[in-house]
Amino acid sequence: MASLDPNISDTRPIIRQLDEGAINRIAAGEVVERPASAVKELIENALDAGAHRVAIDYADGGKTLIRVEDDGCGMTEDDLPLALSRHATSKIDGSDLLNIHTFGFRGEALPSLGAVGRLTIASRAEGAQGIEISVTGGKVSASKPAALNKGTTVTLRDLFYATPARLKFLRTDRAEAQAIGDVVKRLAMAEPFVQFILRDVSGGDQGREVFRADAEQGDLFSALHGRLARVLGHEFAENALAIDAEREGLHLTGYAALPTYSRGSAVAQYLFVNGRPVRDKLLVGALRGAYFDFLSRDRHPAAALFIDCDPTLVDVNVHPAKSEVRFRDPGLARGLIVSALRHALAEAGHRASTTVANATLGAMTPEPTGARVYQMDRRPSAPTTASFQETKPVWGRVEAAESQDAPEPVEDQDYPLGTARGQVHENYIVAQTANGMVIVDQHAAHERLVYEKLKHQMAENGVARQALLIPEIVELSAGDCARLMDIAQDLERFGLGIEPFGGGAIAVRETPAILGQVDAKAMVLDILDELSDQNSSNTLRARIEAILSRVACHGSIRSGRRMRAEEMNALLREMEATPHSGQCNHGRPTYVELKLTDIERLFGRT
Repeated sequence: MASLDPNISDTRPIIRQLDEGAINRIAAGEVVERPASAVKELIENALDAGAHRVAIDYADGGKTLIRVEDDGCGMTEDDLPLALSRHATSKIDGSDLLNIHTFGFRGEALPSLGAVGRLTIASRAEGAQGIEISVTGGKVSASKPAALNKGTTVTLRDLFYATPARLKFLRTDRAEAQAIGDVVKRLAMAEPFVQFILRDVSGGDQGREVFRADAEQGDLFSALHGRLARVLGHEFAENALAIDAEREGLHLTGYAALPTYSRGSAVAQYLFVNGRPVRDKLLVGALRGAYFDFLSRDRHPAAALFIDCDPTLVDVNVHPAKSEVRFRDPGLARGLIVSALRHALAEAGHRASTTVANATLGAMTPEPTGARVYQMDRRPSAPTTASFQETKPVWGRVEAAESQDAPEPVEDQDYPLGTARGQVHENYIVAQTANGMVIVDQHAAHERLVYEKLKHQMAENGVARQALLIPEIVELSAGDCARLMDIAQDLERFGLGIEPFGGGAIAVRETPAILGQVDAKAMVLDILDELSDQNSSNTLRARIEAILSRVACHGSIRSGRRMRAEEMNALLREMEATPHSGQCNHGRPTYVELKLTDIERLFGRT
């Protein structure tokens, strides 16, 4: 028996005007999702006030206390009550919602926090006396004098005490504290010239300093590099490439890591638009697209990228928490990221990340063989029957180049990858550099070189197409058909010829010859799925380049082949001249470089 719809009633519903408290609590549910959301709003207010120092304290994951102190412009006695009313802001005048130059502009954060917690604001403007005002559960108290320096201190206690049901949806104190740290670090990356101090004051007293980033000096790139080293670690800073590109009013800056410095998830991807941290599928898809030829599908690039443009070219008023944006020309933003990153990766040439060498040194560190044996515990062992001459060596055989084939080493030529000195297990080339040594995986390196040649030939001559004897008709919706025809020219460059066939159908007339016999309908649907997810598609290109990769694999130097000295040196010189040769087709490093100081440290010579 069908149940009655609870939304259907015999009585006519009555339209009511919600009171101010309910309105603020609804707004708080959109703006303040968790303690980290409150921290984000308060820090953004501090940055909009021109602060050079922002100190953040929290207790119990921000559930019982959040305090943000800044040295910004401050507020006067007349400003404070107005700041606690909804949609009151100093950021905009309301005449143009597309020309926004500040983090905040809605005027909802402070009244929302005051509606669900116990909020106290103490502030002092230049030349004015300090003033303090409190609001508890939406009820504002009278202001009173306060002693403080220029700036503002906002204290929020007992978040969500007025909406206790919301507390049940919060995670553990540790998880909430981690979210607060992530918010602070993202904003710290956006403002390298501002000092940030984050403290956990759970239990009282001064607490412990969780994160500190002092104000950086110098130009924008050096300041950003220093701040990223502090936030993301020195390994990222050492292995990141500077990005600086501009196109039609969009300016892209930041740092992107080498492919060999990749991560197992997308946790090290930070994207900013006009200084605002955002999580945008378009930008994430562009970042992934720039690296897709250099990383396997289970690896993710690391980057901190900043897009700056005229505020009228991007709409930031599409999400209550302002975490999403919408570009007037999404294709322009995506194309700028892809082209700038690919150019930077090509400029890096054969360079591989330093973490490869660090991992190698770590693998070479001897491990303890067991419990420590003291002299008093030693017992005379039974004499062994095997003599020294009868013991077998445990090291691998090194195949040195034959003396008659080896050219005279040229010591005055300093090649980046050095000069070949031998071959280990017919698979690894050992080369000597001016200040260390290089170990090269001959098969992986040559595979990348062949792959790059094949891609270059394809780019020059195009993708060969095979015409279908009977075109395959694929039935789609009118919207999907229109989206597919919008990229028809791009698909044609990769050998897929399509045309409209009336209604929502398309006709596939040509397919890439290199793919052989393909399921055209399945390929078209895969392309549409990727378009829906990322507003772009690399499906066809990925399939073609996967074939080229397999061809390169079969056409490259095989493991187990003994190479002559001139062959090894020729391979090294070609690697130095070929972009992206520092990693194989699957994103793994093709060589490891060890500095002489590192080798000496392994043997205790330092």
